[in-house]
Amino acid sequence: MGIDDSTYVHGIHVVHDGPREAPPLVLVHGSGASGSSWGPVVPVLARRHHVIRVDLPGHGQSPPAASYDVPGQAAVLAAALDELALSSVTVAGHSSGGYIATALAERRPDLVEALALISSGPSPEALLPQPAVLRALIAPPLGPLMWRVRSDAMLRRGVTAVCSRPVTVPDDLVDDVRDMSYGTFRTVLRRNAEYIAERSVPTRLGALDVPALVVFGTADPRWDPDAVRLYDGTPNTRVERLAGVGHFPMLEAPAETGESLLRFLAAAGRRPF
Repeated sequence: MGIDDSTYVHGIHVVHDGPREAPPLVLVHGSGASGSSWGPVVPVLARRHHVIRVDLPGHGQSPPAASYDVPGQAAVLAAALDELALSSVTVAGHSSGGYIATALAERRPDLVEALALISSGPSPEALLPQPAVLRALIAPPLGPLMWRVRSDAMLRRGVTAVCSRPVTVPDDLVDDVRDMSYGTFRTVLRRNAEYIAERSVPTRLGALDVPALVVFGTADPRWDPDAVRLYDGTPNTRVERLAGVGHFPMLEAPAETGESLLRFLAAAGRRPF
């Protein structure tokens, strides 16, 4: 099976896996990451679905953009999916990728059939104090200096710092993260914060007429795991908690994460072809 192709569509890098005639599943990464962050779960998903991984603007192998506001990124993603002639897609987003997925459904209800949000913080109040290595890389005054001298080991540590289980960080993810600029990363974080401050993710999901899955690790060090309860009463939303898993379920528990997605896809009517 493997990768069908890797190309650029409407200015963003897109990778296809699995049979093109299968139901489409779009995977959106989080801030500072790339489509490579989904690598460990792709094989199980691509057995039953046409998996489309994207690098958002300014991430991975996609060029920078003039703006990184969440609705704008969703518009770019919508244009890419239109160019690919895709319709009735399920969109799964990790962390802030869940915000892009939600904004896409808000903007294009005709395009999005179902949503899956993995480790997507519900509101700014749920953000925890960040691990020291992330604070050093992100926050001024050290951030800009540390960013310029980041080693591969430091980049891997930035990923594992938000994991609660031992993980192997994919080499292609390290390569993709290395090329992102500090200014872009800081801007993306600000725009994401503005999006969930304007309206919380559970509130946004409640206004959408699409089935949704929310997956959260019970040991997430980035977002308060107890805050997942804010999703519990959201209409048409299933909440699943992964015991002992941190912020990166795709890396920490790929089998569990893949099976959660497949169960949801089946229940949402996205039956394998």
